[in-house]
Amino acid sequence: MTDIKDSVALVTGGSRGIGKELVEQLYERGASKVYATARDPRTVTHPDAVPLALEVTDPASVAAAAEQAQDVTILVNNAGASVGGSLLTTPLADVRRDFEINFFGPLLVTRALAPVIERNGGGHILNIHSVLSWIGLTGSYSASKAALWQQSNSLRLELRPRGITVTGLHVGYVDTDLAADVDAPKTSPHDVAVQALDGIEQGAFEVLADDITRQVKAGLAGDPADLYRQFMAA
Repeated sequence: MTDIKDSVALVTGGSRGIGKELVEQLYERGASKVYATARDPRTVTHPDAVPLALEVTDPASVAAAAEQAQDVTILVNNAGASVGGSLLTTPLADVRRDFEINFFGPLLVTRALAPVIERNGGGHILNIHSVLSWIGLTGSYSASKAALWQQSNSLRLELRPRGITVTGLHVGYVDTDLAADVDAPKTSPHDVAVQALDGIEQGAFEVLADDITRQVKAGLAGDPADLYRQFMAA
């Protein structure tokens, strides 16, 4: 388990949506410093956050950010994007872009900051997954998030001897600008952030942030045909 009080955290994609709320809630729980990263650090609005430029797909940018954040004990890999779509028709460059942002980006940041966290006495990594890690409704995005899920599972084993624990957050639709056009139940960013930080403090392997995520996860234990039947009939 990891105490958030007096910790130093770095949140990728910390200027909006879930990332912005995570920055807020980390300070609410007593974090001493929170680095909030963005491609343009001027978009970070929290008055106490430390804005940090970061492009997660650029090794040089990742290395520069890690050099500036040598006191980190908690890493939140929140930055992500949905670029591609159909695995059959989307340009392959867009499929690769989903993987560069959603899989290789978190891996680059984790590789850069895991030694920092270890030197600081250990800590925690939170990776933001998706319910779509478990159900392939969005082509390359689902595939990239499924890959991130397994990255988290593997890193959990590799990092444990180094005093670093790993939590995966799975969530469906969240009430942010990215889901503004979605006509479906949405969870508030505040509720997601609270559950995520509870997971860090409890040392949870996974946090399932809403009903649809819990339903889909439970469905993995059954016949895949049952999980996909409603979508195949559409």
